[in-house]
Parts: sequence; structure tokens; C-alpha cells
Amino acid sequence: MTAFQDLPPPPDYDEARDRAQRERLMAVWHTPTGWRKFSAVNNEIVGRWYALTAFGFFVFAGILALMIRTQLAVPDNDFLSMELYNQVFTMHGTVMMFLFAVPIFEAVAIMVLPEILGARDLPFPRLSAFGFWCFLIGGVFVCGSILFGAAPAGGWFMYTPLSSDPEQTGIGTDIWLLGLSFIEVASIAAAVELIVGVLKSRPPGMRLNLMPLYCWYVLVVGGMILFAFPPLIAGDLLLEMERAFDWAFFDTERGGDPLLWQHLFWIFGHPEVYIIFLPSVALVATILPTFARRPMVGYSWIVLSAVGIAFLSFGLWVHHMFTTGLPNISLSFFSAASEAVALPTGIQIFCFLATLLMGRSVGSVPMLFTGGALAIFVFGGLTGVMVALVPFDWQAHDSYFVVAHLHYTLIGGMLFPLMAGIWYWYPFATDKTMSERLGRWSFWMMFAGFNIAFLPMHWTGVMGMPRRIWTYAADTGWGPINMVSTVGAFLFAAGFAVFAWDVLRPKRNQPPTRRNPWDAGTMEWAKEVPDKPWGCRSIPLITTRYPLWEQEDIVGQIDRGEWFLPDAQEGKREMIVTDILDGRPIFVQRVSGPTYKTLLAAMFLGACFILATFKLWLAAVLCGAGFTATILWWLWTATARIPEKEEKDCGRGLRLPVYMSGNASVGWWAMFITMVGDMTAFFGLVFAYFFFWTVHPEFPPEGTRSPAFSWLTLGMVLLVAAWVLVAGARRWNGQAKTGRARAALALAGLPALSGLGALAQACLVSGLDPTRHAFDATCWVLVLWLGAHLLAGFVMLGYCVARSWAGILTPRYDADLRNSALYWDFMLATSLLVYALLALFPLLSEGGVA
Repeated sequence: MTAFQDLPPPPDYDEARDRAQRERLMAVWHTPTGWRKFSAVNNEIVGRWYALTAFGFFVFAGILALMIRTQLAVPDNDFLSMELYNQVFTMHGTVMMFLFAVPIFEAVAIMVLPEILGARDLPFPRLSAFGFWCFLIGGVFVCGSILFGAAPAGGWFMYTPLSSDPEQTGIGTDIWLLGLSFIEVASIAAAVELIVGVLKSRPPGMRLNLMPLYCWYVLVVGGMILFAFPPLIAGDLLLEMERAFDWAFFDTERGGDPLLWQHLFWIFGHPEVYIIFLPSVALVATILPTFARRPMVGYSWIVLSAVGIAFLSFGLWVHHMFTTGLPNISLSFFSAASEAVALPTGIQIFCFLATLLMGRSVGSVPMLFTGGALAIFVFGGLTGVMVALVPFDWQAHDSYFVVAHLHYTLIGGMLFPLMAGIWYWYPFATDKTMSERLGRWSFWMMFAGFNIAFLPMHWTGVMGMPRRIWTYAADTGWGPINMVSTVGAFLFAAGFAVFAWDVLRPKRNQPPTRRNPWDAGTMEWAKEVPDKPWGCRSIPLITTRYPLWEQEDIVGQIDRGEWFLPDAQEGKREMIVTDILDGRPIFVQRVSGPTYKTLLAAMFLGACFILATFKLWLAAVLCGAGFTATILWWLWTATARIPEKEEKDCGRGLRLPVYMSGNASVGWWAMFITMVGDMTAFFGLVFAYFFFWTVHPEFPPEGTRSPAFSWLTLGMVLLVAAWVLVAGARRWNGQAKTGRARAALALAGLPALSGLGALAQACLVSGLDPTRHAFDATCWVLVLWLGAHLLAGFVMLGYCVARSWAGILTPRYDADLRNSALYWDFMLATSLLVYALLALFPLLSEGGVA
């Protein structure tokens, strides 16, 4: 590789060459039209679909909110029946939290991230498209349930034991559990795409400390999703197993405990508040420097604060459980942690204010929304410090004071910055501008309406009005204040309607906006007008944080194709993959083009979850098989193909390989990140085991035998043998001993499945019945979790054998085998933990091994 300081000068500009290069890029990166548009995987197209769908769900949830406010406007109202009201408030919270707040962040990031990095695309465009289709199908399924009177009615938190009784809550809870688990697949898929994109898709020269702040926030939030969502998936699994098969996880009469659900839910739920908040702070950190006309003050402090918030947010979940009877020492710890999170938040706000004070601020509609966001969020943060204090929380818990606090932090911290971001990036997405007059009208209506709606709720909460109340008597004195809140809510909705009209109104007669209309310094504004489908015309060398301000004529150099990958001579969609730390180019990645396989896979997986909701198990299993087959077809035709040549001339003397495997490749990192999330879900089950162990005087209970030690040990030995064979196959394949590698892969499945059978036998011979006691159920769910993953690993082994026989997996081109071997490394870790819990821990807790 050529050192950056030794790069030869670019060739003289030649118009004919430039035109030919652009034509080849257009042929490769074109966007399908007509019905074929549904096969598109371009980040900008998928990001737009994602954003529009998320806003559609937001409008739906907003209508539900107006129905709630109408019901509560006057005492003794019968606008909604009690049952419908329960469904409406449950769906409002569910849609806002799961179908809007997180997906809109992922939508904007998918659309903007490649351009703000100065890259061609994200590494897995088909994964982004698959995530979108999962999100759309799951969202329509969950939201559509209310039209049939079958919507969930247990609150967006779905507390047990109410939700664990099918007779009490009906099929709505199953729709919530399985529908949201399906939607969480989309969230985790997007998180994997965004994390790998930030780490590996940066342009040459962009070290970590040169990344735009927006990219830092995307990286932090992607990591938080990876650790926050899986525990909820684990909780969903436990609750659905109890509802569908009567396994004893939350039934106190059989050793279960409803508090386990609260722990698993809020381990997800409180970090989610910051998963929602931090992307909006990222928008503020992007917008403020542009309109302050200077770089952000305290770049490093802001990055460290974002990372600090991410860490602290996982230590706050008991903040929501102060009234559940936990020990005082626990309350003190979590109260202190809840207050401590205000420190890194304050650092960011002071950096924003310093940037404004040290710059030359330019007034604009995005700055109006940004200022409104900071004002509302700071007020919400102050009430957050109040409810972090245990004595005050005991008084305000489950009152409308908490409702007001929640909306001040989420709408001030998320929605107003999002409006600013839409205004700011609208010219980027559409080459058009929004109306200044309508923008100011919408802001003041939303700002006034929000405060009129939610500020009085603090008073109704202090006066004793509980949240989730259907109606109330006239003598409570809550009526006039609730009417004011309702008027404010409708004013806020009117302001949003003005904003939505400004976004959606026809602009055919409006001339395209000029390039970089805000005179910003970040790379997304280097895009051409009208927009081209390939992102950067050539991928530049980035040496500063604000290249458009600090690197002379960089836009012209990009346009003239003077940097890397200015052409597509091989007819492939290509991007440069760089080193994680210093942005050193490693190889050229070929990314996938349009396909319907992503839609087909999402449909099969969605059908699997939906059919399971209605207990149609055979049909669900068949759809799961269809999903697996589609994924294998997708991977066979899209990933790690043997290239036509080893190296590619990227321009300016830079020659890079066109194939890499192992930890240099993006596929390896995607597998690693996915399995970290998977292990987090598994640790949710481990948490359940130790939770039961701490709350029961005897665990296992008297008269219950632990899983048979001998069978567990045999199973562990077999699973280690399977791992050894997979590791050996990887080594032998690298040594060109192909036959030995194939044999090892083919044989590895036998000890793996036999080991699974031995683990199951350990539970059977001990007479463990998951419907009898929580200990039995917990042991079985750990074995089933491991078993499901071993079956997936077995499929991977067969896939690698088939690729080897087809001549696609070779000693040189071995990405599939290396990625599968990494999966089996995680399986070994999971197996060892299951063995330690089921075989060793009971012996140690009984005083030692006999």
C-alpha cells in the first residue's frame, strides 16, 4: 500500500474519461424502478422507506394519544370503553417506544451515515433492507391488532402476573411478545450494520478521533442496542413459554417471581431512554457547529460523555423499581447512579452552549427546534433528578408526574431535535428546501402545545392522579387541569400537522437547492445536486474533522474523480474497508445489489412469528424452515465470492486486495457483534437462574434433583469434541488439507447433536418438569437455548461443506469457514456456562463435590 504522504498527484482532468467513469458508476449503482424498486438495497432508498414508515407509526400513535387526551378531558367520560382505553394506552406507548423512537434513529443513520463518512455504502445493504421489511411486517401486525379488538392491554411494559395469565389478557399479550420480538430482529440487524459501518467503512485517513460526532453517537447507540435489546428478548421468551406451555417462571405458587420480568424489562427499558436520547443529541452536535460557524467545542469531552452515559445507563434499571420492596442498600446505589448520569449529560449541554457563545450564530428553523429541545430537555432532566431521590419517587411513582417527566425527556430530548434534523437534512435527501414560514409556525405551535399539554401534568400527579387511569370523578379536582392538557395536546398535533404538510407537499415547481445550502463542514454535503446513487464520486483522503471547511477544494477533487475508486470497470458495487483505529485501507469490499430475497426472508420469518402467536406450531416451523432456506440462498449468491483478480488499482497509486477473511473482513466483525448480542440474551437467562437462587431459601427446592451430573459431563465432552473438530477444520483448510477439513466439518455435527441429546437426557433422568417449578423450567430453558444454537451451528457446518465441494470455499477464500468457526467459539463459551450452572454450581452450593 502507498503511504498517504507519498501519493502521486492525480491525472489531469479529462472530460471524456470522467463521463465514461460516471456512466459505469451509474450502471452499477442504479436504483431499480417500478415494481423492482421493492428489491432495492441502496442505503438512501432503504433509509427513506424506514423513515416514512416510522413516521407513519408515529402518526398512528399520535392519534391514539389524542384519543387518550379526549377520554381524560372531562370527568366521568365514556368516549372510550375501559377495555378499549387499556388497548389504546398500551398501543400508544408500545408504538412510540418500539416502532418510532428507535427505528427513526436507525432510518436516519442508514440514510446519512455513508455520506457523512464519505463512503460509497454500508457493508451489508441487504441486511438493512431485510431489517426494514421485518420492521414493516411486524409493525403492521402489532398495530393492526387494535382494529380487531385484539390489541395488547397490559401496558407497554407488560408487567406480570397480569400478562402471564392468558385468560386475563387474551391473545393481545402474545401479539405484543412475539410481534415485538420480531421487530427487535430489525433493530439488532440495523445495529450490526451501523456498528460495522462506522468501524470499517470510514474513508482512508479518518482515524477514530477524526470521526464526525454523529458517527460517534451512532457507534455508541448501536452498542447500547446490542446490550439492551437482548435481555428483553430473553424476558419475552420466558413469558411466552409460561403463557404457551405453562412453564413456571412468574407464578409464585410454583417458585416463580413476577419481579424477574421487571428486572429483565427495565435492564432493557432504561438504557432505551438513552438509546432514544443520544441519537438526537447527535443531531444537535451536527447542527450547532454549522450554524455557529465553528467546530464543536470540547469534541473529546462530548465523546467521553456519550460513552459514559452508555455505561451508566445500564446501572439504572432499578430506578423504575423503587417501590417494589428492594433492600435499602440497593435503593441507595441505584439512586446515586440515577443522579450521576446527569453529569455527562450536563457536560454535553455546556459544550453546546460554549460552541454557540464562541461562534457567530446564524438564526434558522433548525436552530429554533434545537433551542426548544435543549430548554425542554433540561427541565425534564431536573424532574429526573427529583424522581431519582427515593423518598420523592415513593410519592410520585405511577402518578401523572412521571408521565410528565417521561414526555419532557423523550419529546424534548428526542422529537424536537429530530424535527431540527429533518429540516437540516431535507435538502440533502430531496434537493429541495422547506418553507421558513411554515417551519416557524410549526415550531411555535408544537413548543407551546407541548408545554401546555405536559407542564400541568406535574400538578395533576402531585394532586394524586395515577397514570393509566381510565376516568375519574368530578370531585377529585383534576378536570380543569386535564382539559388544559387536552387543549395543549391538540395544539401540539396541529403544529406537527403543519410540519408534516411542509415535508410532504408537492415541490415539483421548486428549483433544486444549491449544493451545501447551509455551508456545513461535514462530508454529507459534498453530494452532487441533483443527487447521484453512488454516494461519493471518488472516496477521498480525510485528515480533518470538518473536511469541507478545512481541506481545500476537496469537493472539486471528489467530483473530478481525483481520489480512490473513481470508476467501476469490473461492473461491481465497491467500497473501501479500512482499519478500525487509524483508517488505513485494507481491501476493496464488493457489496450486494438489488434482490427480492430480503423481502422473501422477512416474509417467512414474519409468518413464523405470526403463526406462533396463534399456536399454529407446524405451520410456524415450516415457515422457519423456509426462512432458513432463503437465508442460505441469499448467502450463497451474495457473499464471499471468489474474485476475478487478487488486487485492484484504486487510483493514486493505491492497490488493494479484493478479498479478505478473518478479522480483517466485515463479515467476521458482523458475526462477532451479532454473537455478542446473542450472548447478552443468554446472560438474561443466566440472570434469571441466579435471581431465583437469591430469592429462594433452597434452589433447587427440597425434593428436586439437579440435572444428572454424569449426563451433563458427557454432553460437555461431546460439545468440546465438536468444537475441536471445527477448529481443526479451519486449520486444515488453511494448510490446503481440504479433504481432512471437509471430513472434520461433516463429523463435527455428530458429537454436537449427541451432546445436545446428553444434556436433554440429564434433565429427563432427573425428572425435571418445567411446569412444576421455576428451577425445572430454568434448567430446561438453558438447555433449549443451547440446543437451538447448536442446530444453527449444524446448518453452518453443512453450508461450509457444500461451499467447499462447490469450489467456493478454498484455502485462500475461506471467509465462510472462519465466520462459522467464530460462531462455534461462542457456542463453546455458551456450553461451558450451561455446564457450570447446571453441573458445577449446584455441587458447590451444596458444600463441595463429593
